[in-house]
Amino acid sequence: MSELRKDPILDHWVIIAAERGYRPSDFKAEVPMAYTGAGCPFCEGNEDKTPPEVFALRAPGTAPNQPGWEVRVVPNRYPALTIEGGLNRRGLGMFDMMDGVGAHEVIIETPHHERHLADLPVGQVVKVLIAYKARIEDLRRDLRFRYILVFRNHGWIAGASLSHPHSQLIALAITPRLVKEELTAAREHFARKERCIFCDLLNQERALGERVIFETKHFIVLSPFASRFPFEVSIFPLEHSHDFTLMGSEIMEDFARTLKETLLRLKRALADPAYNFLLHTAPNPVPRPGRPEYWGTLAYDYHWHLEIMPRLTRVAGFEWGTGFYINPVAPEEATRFLREVEAED
Repeated sequence: MSELRKDPILDHWVIIAAERGYRPSDFKAEVPMAYTGAGCPFCEGNEDKTPPEVFALRAPGTAPNQPGWEVRVVPNRYPALTIEGGLNRRGLGMFDMMDGVGAHEVIIETPHHERHLADLPVGQVVKVLIAYKARIEDLRRDLRFRYILVFRNHGWIAGASLSHPHSQLIALAITPRLVKEELTAAREHFARKERCIFCDLLNQERALGERVIFETKHFIVLSPFASRFPFEVSIFPLEHSHDFTLMGSEIMEDFARTLKETLLRLKRALADPAYNFLLHTAPNPVPRPGRPEYWGTLAYDYHWHLEIMPRLTRVAGFEWGTGFYINPVAPEEATRFLREVEAED
């Protein structure tokens, strides 16, 4: 029989339609984009085809915007938001408006056109994470920006327009609704219990064990209880931390290893599926007029994490009409399968 499950943090419902009996082999992987570097603007040697870099990790002695880089960050040539100008907040009757100010950047993860995060050495994944951290820290200095989202689209169904391995970053002048719901739920739970809601969740999941895919020294990989999508996965630091950028080198290396192993398990289990991943971290604690302590308890109540959502099913009319998701694979079944996948290179 199907189950309705409620997410304990976001207060949304999911239908787990496990009686459909889906297995990983039942999902047809998309045809991957051709791995050709011909004319790719992100390939080494084509630096003149992108805007000038804003950050790079390079071999010693190499010049900006020239070959010799290991990770490179450039503004998006077709940005959703633009960096120049003021917010110009205004109203039009009952409508709220502001100018489309923000930052939209591309993190080019490797010079190698065909090697995605799951295939990269752990050391190279660490360099990608260093780039994430550096850009978040830099953009937080701009008090116009309240939230900085790092995300990755893998495969054209997931929204990737170029096959060269890359992530993206968008700095926003508002806190996105989904993130705000998480932050608000975390703050309210802490106000009632003086505990982090995410830490409570992790303690319960570790005690139950049935949705824990694997653990490392510093991280845990879970199938969420109310998974919205088949084989949805979340990665949490085991030790409470509200901010991705606070990781030291040892923990960052462990996170790189954990992320690589998780992506490799999904790749091998599901024939390299399209996926999106989203980094959920603390917002910019910008003082707000009249509410200077708006996110004042962040360090105590929030817990950063990364969500990975394979794109194996399509959102259709029911989902749009209700806000519910239908997931044909029970997270416990997905967990059992992913535990058995050999993830060593």
